[in-house]
Amino acid sequence: MSTDLGTPRVLSETEKAVLLASPRGYCAGVDRAVVTVEQALDLYGAPIYVRKEIVHNKHVVDDLRERGAIFVEELDEVPAGATVVFSAHGVSPAVHAAAAERELKTIDATCPLVTKVHHEAKRFAGDDYDILLIGHAGHEEVEGTMGEAPGRIQLVEGPDDVDRIVVRDPSRVAWLSQTTLSVDETLETVAALRRRFPELLDPPSDDICYATQNRQQAVKEIATGTDLVLVVGSGNSSNSVRLVEVAKEAGAKAAHRIDDAGELQDGWLEGVRSVAVTSGASVPEKLVDGVLALLAEKGYPDPRVVRSAEESLIFALPKELRRDLKAAAAAGSTGA
Repeated sequence: MSTDLGTPRVLSETEKAVLLASPRGYCAGVDRAVVTVEQALDLYGAPIYVRKEIVHNKHVVDDLRERGAIFVEELDEVPAGATVVFSAHGVSPAVHAAAAERELKTIDATCPLVTKVHHEAKRFAGDDYDILLIGHAGHEEVEGTMGEAPGRIQLVEGPDDVDRIVVRDPSRVAWLSQTTLSVDETLETVAALRRRFPELLDPPSDDICYATQNRQQAVKEIATGTDLVLVVGSGNSSNSVRLVEVAKEAGAKAAHRIDDAGELQDGWLEGVRSVAVTSGASVPEKLVDGVLALLAEKGYPDPRVVRSAEESLIFALPKELRRDLKAAAAAGSTGA
């Protein structure tokens, strides 16, 4: 059982400690996406097709696959007329058009915070700005956002890309970012962009999502001077990978990402007295519990929770699913 004692304290020479970051794990967008697939399976029955991984966690994907979800890379793998869920990372207008052409029933589980970035891209493009999107090449979220304004958006992966940017008018340039980046790294890139383009226009609100920022702040608070930080999350999860980097930058002596307790290496614990544990925004809590249980088996005490923020945000399910759930409930109440 964990206890919540606020900030970390100094250990005695023989004492061990486990610090548990809060908040950690599922964010509102991930919870909404996973529940969307679960509810769709219950309502429509298997199979339900999902374009790309619904969220970037192999355990979540495997669990949903066992329940009847079929994950595909592209829509041409989905039978005509079938139901397909779009992942939390969002899709481009071209994907929506392709689904309509094939008469697929679509449920859009895009995180509302990603949708916000899509709207910003369309607005900037409509105002005739060149858009610089800070993000990682090949990430589904980046591909979806860039598809909102083809020919107007350029990808910037970091400060080293800034000198290569070519725009039509340096006075009409705006920036956006992938929602799961490191806050500090993004600010560094924005600073480099502003040196190149002094009139650079900011998005109307911060693109990096609240959950990403909260988890990065939480890991900073537990990482300083800690012997080992363990970040539970899959390798294709951008926000989980960033947490490892943030932990190292904050002063952790070592930091590793693991999918689950089975990837924890005994050698990492040699001579380690303080262990800090957190998890990415697409990680179910049972995986963290497994890591804590293994640490307990190896002689580490119950974790002390270090709480840096409270989260209460909840997103409604996609409107297509809400409509059908309401219709099914109405039919059930009339005995149909």
